Amino acid sequence: MLTDTELLNIKGGAVSWGLVALVGGLLTILAGIVDGYLRPLSCNK
Repeated sequence: MLTDTELLNIKGGAVSWGLVALVGGLLTILAGIVDGYLRPLSCNK
């Protein structure tokens, strides 16, 4: 049996928040590029 301390020290399947932010940022930029290419909007002055 594991003690309470050992149970609290178990780490598994952890994903770093930096990796999540990087992937989310890249997907956002890619979506913006695709949207700009498919729906080019002119600048209104």
